Amino acid sequence: MAEQKQGPPPEAKVMHLLSGAHVSAAVSCIAQLGIPDILEAGAKSAAEVASEIKVDATALYRLMRATASVGVFAEGPDGRFAQTPASAVLRSNANPSLRAMAIMFGNEWRIRSWEQLEYSLKTNKTALEKIYGVPIFEYLKQHPKEAQVFNDAMTSLSMMDSPAVADAYSFEGIHSIVDVAGGHGLLLATILERNPGMRGTLYDLPEVMEGAKNGPLKTVMDRCTLQSGDMFSTVPAGADSYIMKHIIHDWADEQCISILKACRKSVNAGGKLLVVDSVIQPGNDFAPGKFLDLQMLVAVGGRERTEKEFREILEASGWKLNRVIPTAVPDSIVEGIPV
Repeated sequence: MAEQKQGPPPEAKVMHLLSGAHVSAAVSCIAQLGIPDILEAGAKSAAEVASEIKVDATALYRLMRATASVGVFAEGPDGRFAQTPASAVLRSNANPSLRAMAIMFGNEWRIRSWEQLEYSLKTNKTALEKIYGVPIFEYLKQHPKEAQVFNDAMTSLSMMDSPAVADAYSFEGIHSIVDVAGGHGLLLATILERNPGMRGTLYDLPEVMEGAKNGPLKTVMDRCTLQSGDMFSTVPAGADSYIMKHIIHDWADEQCISILKACRKSVNAGGKLLVVDSVIQPGNDFAPGKFLDLQMLVAVGGRERTEKEFREILEASGWKLNRVIPTAVPDSIVEGIPV
C-alpha cells in the first residue's frame, strides 16, 4: 500500500469524496434556479428569494445554507445570503459565466451516464448509448433544450480557455489559420484580434455556421471566411496552421487519425498543427482531465490522452509531435509539424 501523507483519517477523506455528488447537484440546482442572478443586487433572505422563484422557503434555506458551506454564497448573522466570488461566476451575465456548465452537470443524460460507469468498464462502450440508443451528439440533436445548455456550456468554457491559448502560443509567422470544428468562432476571433496580420477560416457543420454569422467573429469578418463540411474527409486547404480545441478528445483513435490526415494533406509547407486538449500526466496528482477522461468513457466515446498517445496518433497521420505547451488553464497546446 502506498504511503499516505499526514492528514484526515482515510474514512473521513473517502466520505468527503463521496459527498462530491451532493455538492455538484446543489450547485447545479442554484444555477438552474438563477439564484446568483437574484443576489446580484444585494443580500437577501431565503424567504425573499423563495417568493421570487416560487419554491418553499424552508427547503430553499437548506439548499442555500449547504452551498454557503462550500463558499457558494455567504450567510450573514441575520440569516441573509450574500454573493461570493464563487457564486458570482454562476450569474448569467458573468464573464466568463459558468451557469450553463453548472446546469449541464445536473442534466439527466450526464447523471444517468455516470450511474452506468460499471457498464462502460465492462464493455468499453458509452453508457449513454446503452441508455438512449444513440451517441451523445445524436442525442443532443434530438433534444434541443439539452443541446442549447450543452452549447452554452461549451461557449462559457471557451471564454476561459481561448484567451489562455492566445496568451500561451506565439503565432509569429502564421499568416493563415483554420479552426476545425470551431463552433461559433470564439477561439478564432480571439486569435485574429491579437494577430491583426492573420486571416482565418472557421470550419464546422452547416447548421453550426448559421449560428456563427452573428457570433464573436463579427468584428474580424473582413479577415475571416466561414466554410462548412465534413472534417473526417476534408478541411479547407492552403493554410499555415490548423487548430482544434476540444475536438480530438471527442473521438477514438481511428476517427482522430482521419481528421489529422485531412489537415496534413491540406497544410502549407512548413505549417503547424495545434491541438488544444488536456494532456494527461502520470502520477497521483489531481487533474481535472483525469475525471474528464471518465466522462468521455461513459458519455462521449472519446478520451483524454497522454503525450505518448498524442505522439502516436500524430505519427500515424503524417505529423511529428514537436512540443507540448502548457497554458493557464488545464489544457495544453500539442504542436505538430509535417513529417
